[in-house]
Amino acid sequence: MGKNDFLTPKAIANRIKAKGLQKLRWYCQMCQKQCRDENGFKCHCMSESHQRQMQVFGQNPNRVIGGYSEEFERSFLDHMSRSHRFSRIAATVVYNEYISDRHHVHMNSTQWATLTEFVKYLGRTGKCKVEETPKGWFITYIDRDSETVFKDRLKNKRLRSDLVEEERQERTIAQQIERAAAQLYSTSGSADENSDPPKPDDLQPLAVKPSEKVIFSLQTSSASSSKANPPADGSGSTSRLGFDEGPDSERTIKKTKAVPAGVGKVGKSVLDELMIEEENSKEKINRKDYWLCEGIVVKVVSKTLADKGYYKQKGLVRKVIDKYLGEIEMLGNKHLLRVDQEELETVIPQIGGLVRIVNGAYRGENAKLLSVDTERFCAKVQIEKGVYDGRVLQAVEYEDICKVL
Repeated sequence: MGKNDFLTPKAIANRIKAKGLQKLRWYCQMCQKQCRDENGFKCHCMSESHQRQMQVFGQNPNRVIGGYSEEFERSFLDHMSRSHRFSRIAATVVYNEYISDRHHVHMNSTQWATLTEFVKYLGRTGKCKVEETPKGWFITYIDRDSETVFKDRLKNKRLRSDLVEEERQERTIAQQIERAAAQLYSTSGSADENSDPPKPDDLQPLAVKPSEKVIFSLQTSSASSSKANPPADGSGSTSRLGFDEGPDSERTIKKTKAVPAGVGKVGKSVLDELMIEEENSKEKINRKDYWLCEGIVVKVVSKTLADKGYYKQKGLVRKVIDKYLGEIEMLGNKHLLRVDQEELETVIPQIGGLVRIVNGAYRGENAKLLSVDTERFCAKVQIEKGVYDGRVLQAVEYEDICKVL
């Protein structure tokens, strides 16, 4: 057996030494060769292959250094986005994790001489949030793509909700002004019945002395007509207040509850109308622009995550952040993602499965899926447990229900 054969102790020791990470100052990036000591690095620098590589480097040194710098920066940030996406961590810890791969781009071939210069560069360019502490430099990765998209969507949602609220208030004020004008005209006792009611712009403020009391009298149409045409016997000459009880109020209530002629059997009862009104009020109160909640199964529809393998994949919502952002645990590989609800969609289970109503009048209730109408994109569900136990909802949109795991 020779002196430096494959199974000799010296050959085995050399392979063990060459297997691990060596010193950075004895690594040649142009030749991608790692030397174990200063003498080996000196011999390599005098070799013919290294001289040829240095001639190539001498033709355009800025381009070579720029290329290595871009590759080093891209690899470093990719490692940050995968391992420490939402955490504040020491720069030395990230660097030690990065250089654990022996085939990485070494810093001595880039434009940055030290790790501190590279960290400052990341802070200046806004790619990381940099903090200098007594324990060293700490960095936090800034996810520019998802953060910008999320903030823009959140801002647009707030602007839309503000505009809708302003329009609703304006309509309410206009209706109140018209109603007040009509009531004032009906109680004014005008002799001309064919004249048009005064417009809100024509109304003048009432001149009231400080010592006088203002009394409002609410009258029905029957009361105002009896005041205009008093009975011959003189009875009922004095008008009643709106909250007084008497035969006039009873007749008014009966007229209000009476069903119009010809509607009798076909028309809806007062109870049905009250139920419909209650449903509409609950729908207005519980209809929100956010629907994420914990414990439901959703599907990722973000094409930006297609290259990561998460597109059209299902996950379980573990946590909801700021109403619109969900922390999703993927069902396949148990990875945790933070995705905006605009990049998610609800999942419909099989018939008989359990769903949760995530939006609308019965928001937050669990229900059983009875049937699915694929033409109208809605489903028939029956609420289980709670106040509305057993109630059947005939047509609930797909977006308002989601599978519960």
